[in-house]
Amino acid sequence: MSQRRLLTGLFWMDTSERMVRAAASSALATITADMVGILDVPWGTIASVAGLASVVSLLVSIVAGTGGDPATAGFTTDTR
Repeated sequence: MSQRRLLTGLFWMDTSERMVRAAASSALATITADMVGILDVPWGTIASVAGLASVVSLLVSIVAGTGGDPATAGFTTDTR
């Protein structure tokens, strides 16, 4: 039954939002770590870090989706 949660559209919309947020925040943190100008930023490294953050977010959402709120990717069991 808990695996059916992973098949809902709301779960995947929530998961996608979390993945984008994780990628954006990790990219921003990496860019602002010690870069001065836009030409100094190693964009390949930034993309790699953001991609890894998205994958980690996806895995966390899948784990949460099997035990948390049945409609979302959250760990809590309270409904919105």
